[in-house]
Order: sequence, then C-alpha cells, then structure tokens
Amino acid sequence: MAVRIEKSGSVWTIINSRPEARNAINPETADGLYNAFVEFEEDDSASVAVFWGEGGAFCSGWDLKNAALLDSAEPFDERNMPKDGGPRGNGTEIPPAFLGPTRLELDKPVIAAVAGPAVAGGMELALWCDFRVLEESAYFGVYCRRWGVPLIDGGTVRLPRLVGEGRALDIILTGRKVSAQESLNIGLCEYVVPDGSSRAKAEELAHQISRFPQICMRADRRSARKQHGLPLRDAMTQEWYGGREALLQEGIAGAGRFADGLGRHGDFESI
Repeated sequence: MAVRIEKSGSVWTIINSRPEARNAINPETADGLYNAFVEFEEDDSASVAVFWGEGGAFCSGWDLKNAALLDSAEPFDERNMPKDGGPRGNGTEIPPAFLGPTRLELDKPVIAAVAGPAVAGGMELALWCDFRVLEESAYFGVYCRRWGVPLIDGGTVRLPRLVGEGRALDIILTGRKVSAQESLNIGLCEYVVPDGSSRAKAEELAHQISRFPQICMRADRRSARKQHGLPLRDAMTQEWYGGREALLQEGIAGAGRFADGLGRHGDFESI
C-alpha cells in the first residue's frame, strides 16, 4: 500500500510508502495522499497530521517514468486548475494536483517530517505543510530543473513567501541542493533533528498542538494563512471576526480556568 494512515489519538501520521522509488509520486500515490488528507480534514476526531515518507526519503518528486508516458496533446485535462481559480472552498471543489493534496486548503495543521531528499515535487509537498522538521542529512532542491519539468504544485508560490523572493529565485533557478542547516538558517524549515528522528519529533509537536483548545488554534492559523496579500486593515478585520468567534466559543471559558489557578507561570501541562 503506497499510502497509509497511522493514528495516535487525535494525531494522524500519513505515510508515503514507495521506498523502491524514493517515494516518488505516481497517479495512484497522488490520489492516495489526496484522499488521506481529505479524510483527515473531515474526521472530527482528528486534530493534527504528520506527513512522513517511509524508508529514508520524504519524496523524490513526481515520478518522471510516469511523466515520460504522457503522449496526448493535452495530457492534463483531469488535473487542470480552473483558469479563474474555480469556486472558493477548501480545494476539494477543484481537481487534485499532480502530487495529490497540494491544492487543498485544510483547516487543520500538517507537519512535514523530512528524511533524505525532499526534492522537486517532494519539496512542493513539504512547502504545502504548515512547518517542517528536517533530519540533519535531509535536503531540498529543485532537481527537476535539469529535466525541464516546472514547479506546478505550489513551489513558485509558497517558497518566496517563506524565504523571500531573492533566495527563492536562487533555489528555483539554480536547482542546487539546499541542506538542512541552510534550510534552518533561511526559514525553509523550523527544526533540524538527528537522523532517524524526524517522525518522532513531528509527532511530539503534533501531540502538543492537539492538546490546546482547537477552535482558537484553528482561528489563529486561519488568520495567519489567509492574510497574504490583504491590506493591513482588511487582514486585521479578518483576524478580529475569526478571533471574536473563538473567544466566545473557547476563550472566555479558558480565562475562567486560568482564574481558577490552572496553567500559570508558563505551565502548559495543567490546561
């Protein structure tokens, strides 16, 4: 099975498992990942997902052996993005991407646990996640540069937003290897951990996040995600109305728990 889900309470680990192909994405894997993340989004018992590649590689990108078989004049019909962006939803109302889930706009966080290569489309999958935990020997890179295969699953959009346009263009145009340490230095990842421990660290973080009041957490995440390109006042208006609803549903009760003596002095255990 190329894609499977392992659950630990409200934390789901979604596993890309084609180790014989360094977890390259073929159509079956793309559909499997897409369906797994939609299932995660729609399951009320799930709070945080970890995205991990089995066998020492996160993902080596789109399976070019499959790409080489494309021979029709318009081989992309089933995956075409609507030119007007299509109706606005969470991404399930438009066709899945070549890599599967990268057009989804989930309302729950996903953490990438990266071992080995996350290159070409694999880098785009990691960029789609909320943040990234890299092992010391892991690396990014637009390795598809050498074959004339473009980034079409969000790489040219998300990378500049993370690291700035100049750094992004350096990485995109040269196709060079970007080490874990450089990724940490430029904001392309948030954690670097010893080899073999990215999944454990990502799951530890996921369990921490899953313990917090979820309405509030998702409201803050939604505001941070959706403020791109908005004027300051529009972004703050969006933040206010989303936050106001979360405050009414969870925050006032949480303030009451604090007033009763829980969670003081930075204590995150008794909340």
